[in-house]
Amino acid sequence: MAAEVEDTYAEAFKGLYSEILVTAKNRKWVSHAGNCATGYATSTIGCSCEAGVDVYVDREDTPDKRPGALLQFWVPSWSKEPEKDLESALLHRIGQCILTAPTASVYNATHVETRFAVGKKLGFFGDGYQRKEERHGRDMIVIPTMMGEFLIEENIGFDTGVMGGNLWFMAESENAALSAAEKAVESISGMRGVITSFPGGVCASGSKIGSRYSFLIASTNTGYCPSLKYDMENSYVPDDVNSISEIIINGVNEKRIKAGMENAIKAVRDVRGLIRISAGNYGGNLGSYRIHLSR
Repeated sequence: MAAEVEDTYAEAFKGLYSEILVTAKNRKWVSHAGNCATGYATSTIGCSCEAGVDVYVDREDTPDKRPGALLQFWVPSWSKEPEKDLESALLHRIGQCILTAPTASVYNATHVETRFAVGKKLGFFGDGYQRKEERHGRDMIVIPTMMGEFLIEENIGFDTGVMGGNLWFMAESENAALSAAEKAVESISGMRGVITSFPGGVCASGSKIGSRYSFLIASTNTGYCPSLKYDMENSYVPDDVNSISEIIINGVNEKRIKAGMENAIKAVRDVRGLIRISAGNYGGNLGSYRIHLSR
């Protein structure tokens, strides 16, 4: 029997993102660079940004005709200095994780007028021997390295998008909850314009805003922890649910997130042991986007 789709919505919010194209000699080194650059970037609750691989790109579709990957980096627009935070994340992650990766190059993939001079600033690593050249129809900064040269486009764009689209998979067992989440992530992984930033795209520890401890801005979503359903008054976990997995989607626009959620729901409806598909919302306290599951 197909899982029930709850009549609810995911509450999402506005964010700033930048997307870059990383290319390298082969897919192995594209993956190494991409995985390193998007590591420790699951949630801005505790990370400097949220990041992930959008899609892998065939060599025929990259400026230098080498295999590539599109990477997205995100910060919430309500942070104190979102533009500064995003630029800092790009400088540190590209500088430490992609400049250091053998054969890697970086191209701008956010084609808007608002841009950071990330390539120019990273060029100072060249210690005065960096130079600007036009290559592959782009204004590139060329930095000499011990293995050869590192190329990065002079300016990297940034734009406004949507963060926090989500789905919850309420299941009779941990295995069923994980299977549903894995299928959901797989259904989204080939889509252009969206990322799922958690390990393997799946979040095991959904959170709520605030905590009984004043020094925490977020804490475990106690009302939806199956192990607490008989130990607290305000549990919302159905009796037959013993595990709840979550996926969280950031997208370049609301339309892309909606499409990703729709694909995921279709992909998991018939997972054995999946009882209900729901989503997290916080009464408008988190964001202004309401992405309904039933539409």
